[in-house]
Amino acid sequence: MTTINIGSRKSKLAMWQTDTVAGMLEKRGMTTNISSMETKGDKILDVSIAKIGSKGVFTEELEDQLSNGTTDIAVHSAKDMQSILPSGFELIAFTDREKPNDVLVSRNKDIDLADTSRKIRIGTSSVRRIALLKHFYPHIETVEIRGNLQTRIKKMEAGDCDALMLAYAGVKRMEYEDMIVKIFSDQEFIPPVGQGCIAIEAATNLSAEKRENVRSCLNNPDSESCLLAERAYLRTMEGGCSIPAFGLAILDGDEIILRGGLASLDGKTVLVKTEKGPREDADEIGERLGHYILDNGGREILADIKRIQK
Repeated sequence: MTTINIGSRKSKLAMWQTDTVAGMLEKRGMTTNISSMETKGDKILDVSIAKIGSKGVFTEELEDQLSNGTTDIAVHSAKDMQSILPSGFELIAFTDREKPNDVLVSRNKDIDLADTSRKIRIGTSSVRRIALLKHFYPHIETVEIRGNLQTRIKKMEAGDCDALMLAYAGVKRMEYEDMIVKIFSDQEFIPPVGQGCIAIEAATNLSAEKRENVRSCLNNPDSESCLLAERAYLRTMEGGCSIPAFGLAILDGDEIILRGGLASLDGKTVLVKTEKGPREDADEIGERLGHYILDNGGREILADIKRIQK
């Protein structure tokens, strides 16, 4: 019987995702062992992710386990994965995707972001969400709030902010759906690359048998096609958590429709473009979108961001 050793972050959401993956593998007749840990991104909560550094904030320690053979696979939120993995690692599966939208969560059901007469403070650590909020709701105040979902809700309830902007997937998986006061349109608040999807990482020297067992059990081909396009876009932008880039691919039959772009940190400029093509050209579609955005104002925005974040 094949045994799959799984690495995961320790947060409740990460463990939900990992338990889900383990359950799927066990249904296929494999046995699983789970090893959980806190990563750099989990431990450093008083500094924004952009300032910690976007490369490997939530993945580096898990990759150490993969490389030394302690674990066979690591379970990640796909949106946390850097656009270019370190040498010796690969993503071997993408699960079924949850609804990718951002949501607003609060105990106050009367919050109306369109109401300019009242001060509303929204907690988020995402440069993308901050930039898009500044663009669509310039009267809103954003508050830097980090930590796992439960920690953020406690901070909100303690008065640090009036509402939180979060991914629908995490809110649903942690059963906080009753606190959702707004679901943001994915046409305006285009999600970050990978949001709503679980990604499975492995070392490239994982045995072919284990790789195929995991992939055949966990990989959703439709999710994979969309994520390949999205990740090719982000890779072309050389982006990660520190830039307000976004991209969402959907399938229309065998055609990928990828809509994505980039915002300036102050939200005054938002570049958006849609690229389409056959699903077998997923990488090319993403690269084409990335080059368009770079050639039409994106390079200047990225230069400004690097200057500001130094």
